[in-house]
Amino acid sequence: MPTLLVVHHTPSPSMQTMLEAVLAGARDDAIAGVDVVVRPALAAGAADVLSADAVLLGTPANIGYMSGALKHFFDQIYYPVLDATVGRPYALYVHGGSDTTGAVRGVETIATGLRWRRLREPLTVIGEVDAQAREACWELGATTAASLVP
Repeated sequence: MPTLLVVHHTPSPSMQTMLEAVLAGARDDAIAGVDVVVRPALAAGAADVLSADAVLLGTPANIGYMSGALKHFFDQIYYPVLDATVGRPYALYVHGGSDTTGAVRGVETIATGLRWRRLREPLTVIGEVDAQAREACWELGATTAASLVP
């Protein structure tokens, strides 16, 4: 069974809302045969990445960059997974109060170094996580999980 690994840093109510919507989409009953594994960024490791078929990343934009927790995740897994995960599909969602550009750029720079393959444009939400943002998060989770169904 293909595995979708969701690695997230969820320190705020906005990030929690986004995570819940992403997981609802990824675990939708219409998407059969995908195991969704959820790990906080500070607990996820190389073994999680090596056993996954795709990675869905979630981070707040903190002071113009990804969260320290997600950066720590990348620092821990980078060399142990570097050669084994070339071409690994990934997707990204980011929440920010005013700007998400630096966080997106930081994650994409690392993912490029890992030679992962971006599934779609990153989902960015600035400010309130309203119904439209929740729907976009649900869609991100669903399309990422569905990409693993043969």
